[in-house]
Amino acid sequence: MIIFPAIDIRGGKCVRLTEGRFDQETVFADNPAAMAIKWAAAGATYLHVVDLDGALAGKPVNVSVIAEIVQSVAIPIQIGGGIRTLNNIETVLASGVERVILGSVAVRNPELVKTACREFGERIVIGIDARDGLVAVEGWGVSGGIAAEELAKRMADKGVARIIYTDISRDGTLRGVNVAATASLARAAGIPVIASGGVSSIEDIRLITQASAEGIEGVIVGKAIYTGALDLPAALALVREGVI
Repeated sequence: MIIFPAIDIRGGKCVRLTEGRFDQETVFADNPAAMAIKWAAAGATYLHVVDLDGALAGKPVNVSVIAEIVQSVAIPIQIGGGIRTLNNIETVLASGVERVILGSVAVRNPELVKTACREFGERIVIGIDARDGLVAVEGWGVSGGIAAEELAKRMADKGVARIIYTDISRDGTLRGVNVAATASLARAAGIPVIASGGVSSIEDIRLITQASAEGIEGVIVGKAIYTGALDLPAALALVREGVI
């Protein structure tokens, strides 16, 4: 089980949203790279970075900030937000990022996903963000018109190696992760899934770890580690030692 500390970037700063709403933003740090260093020092083995401005613009925006993060830590990074062309993918991977997360393009241009998987293999991850089981795109502001599990199956057929599943209604709320929906999607897709949205405690990490046999290979933690609701070093240690 991999715990991915999340760093969401908007306007060059590290922020958190509630339920994906840009009008409910909290700034937690002016320097995202400093947060990356903090989470790496806490024992994180992988970082999850989102370019929120990019998600809205439909193209990478915080490129220099992301480059600074990559240069500041020695652990791998996966990044999403506005990456919708092969050129975007190549540019981001060339910056030193390990994995690229494709979101809206999975709905809008599935053939591009197939091409990307053929060219870049496991470095391509699909982010499926859903509200009430239906996919949302364009920075979560538009319905994708397809059920999350159906999209997951289609992406697996295109050669995608793993999926990040976010329950938008839980994201940034600290109400607990939707383990049941995540496990169901993992079973439907038949490929590893990373859970996201609502993680609030060690208990949530334990529940997700217990569901690893269903195909859940990791969990993204956001607001909980910024507010102190979740002790990241303690959670990482418990997972590393096999206690949970």
